[in-house]
Amino acid sequence: MRILLINPPRWNELVGKNPAIIEKHRGFNPPLGLLYLAASIKKNTSHEIEVLDAQPLQWTYRELETYLKGKTYDLVGISVMTFTLIDAFKTVRVVKRAIPEAKIVLGGAHVHLFPEETKNLEGVDFAFMGEAEFSFIKFLSCFENGQKSFENVPGLVFNDNQGKIIKNNIEIIRNLDEVPLPERSLVGIKNYSSLLSRGNLCTTVITSRGCPFHCTFCDRPLSPITSIFRYRSAKNVVEEIRECMEYGIKDFLFYDDTFTVNRDRVLAICEEILRHNLKIRWDVRTRVDLVDEEILRMMKRAGCVAIHYGVESGNDDILKILQKGFTVKKVKETFALTKKIGLETLAYFMIGLPSENLKHIQDTFDLAKELRPDYTHFTIFSPYPGTKLYFLGMEKGIIKRDIWREFARDPNKEFRVPVWEENFSRDELYEIIVKFYKKFYLRPRYLFSRLIKTRSVDELIKKTKAGASVLTMKKSSVDKLK
Repeated sequence: MRILLINPPRWNELVGKNPAIIEKHRGFNPPLGLLYLAASIKKNTSHEIEVLDAQPLQWTYRELETYLKGKTYDLVGISVMTFTLIDAFKTVRVVKRAIPEAKIVLGGAHVHLFPEETKNLEGVDFAFMGEAEFSFIKFLSCFENGQKSFENVPGLVFNDNQGKIIKNNIEIIRNLDEVPLPERSLVGIKNYSSLLSRGNLCTTVITSRGCPFHCTFCDRPLSPITSIFRYRSAKNVVEEIRECMEYGIKDFLFYDDTFTVNRDRVLAICEEILRHNLKIRWDVRTRVDLVDEEILRMMKRAGCVAIHYGVESGNDDILKILQKGFTVKKVKETFALTKKIGLETLAYFMIGLPSENLKHIQDTFDLAKELRPDYTHFTIFSPYPGTKLYFLGMEKGIIKRDIWREFARDPNKEFRVPVWEENFSRDELYEIIVKFYKKFYLRPRYLFSRLIKTRSVDELIKKTKAGASVLTMKKSSVDKLK
């Protein structure tokens, strides 16, 4: 049996008027979800498996269709997040035209949020909720044997003999060390790059799954899978790093939701990297209240060069609404400590949050300037589906109806990502964001500091492109921000 897994082109992402300069120019990350699945298929079956990542190739749908025509596949799996639903749906249509005999399976975070709506999309034969590395093998066995009944396949969404949609209970993988390492050999390693790397080959690595915290803007706390924190052993993580180094990869982003949840495990990973004398550079995402001087020093010794902190707001009242569990004081302490150790920082901020006024927003920008992070990521808050704030928005009438569910039923390019228009309009928030980016990134002191830290021509080119994007952003008409 021939199986194709596709990461769709991205020409219709729902970014709206929501610039994200640093993220936009980070480059491309390998589709780890598909590569994990491919590794499991390769290890446990004799099926032919191919992974097509159309994003770094920047293929159009016409180019995708040209590639597929004349090929034969029994099964095509397509990765989908809510923000890539339009592209995933377009890919479904392309596959149906080019390979009409192939059965199509959709999987990813979007399916878990909207299983029935996903299965009901035209051209979709099956959908998978949750983690599928092991359950997909059971599905392939049923599919290959021509079985009509799939009731024993965890997480599968399908139509029974009467046409009724069935949603099987999900399967949570408790021991992540049992999951085969992602099969990076199936994609072009050189297609992936990052603004924050220094010209080296880079990749993302996921060392844990789930997050135990309860931020109200995030869908993790309300999911039976992502609310449960599970982690890989230090030995297993370093095994993946060493495998990647065989491809020439030297830069890594540990893309866990929160890397330092388990302090002892982080120290063990660092010790294992040092024991094998691995000369690598890596950065992580975590919280300001989950690091201390010992762990930061150990991480730096093991090759960590940067930490991404989710700050979100510069006002304590807003942080309480977000249920972040820390204060602005703690943010300042942690950034000062991180700089003292010699690690770079990236700070994430949002504006347009519930009950936020212009003073709160000014507090956020003032904090961004005071912290002096190496990079900042400003974004307009959007109530994502499956989050506490999305449900609160519908309760308060700020969000008039369940628009994400409507979009899941009918993905079309006219859809606009919701924003929290309580005290500011969408256009006002956009203008504020533009001003934030220009005032932060175009400061002479900041530009000089980045220039002297540039270590290669490739790095300089990437940063120049990012800077050009800031320059060409629409000028803000909001002049009340200092």
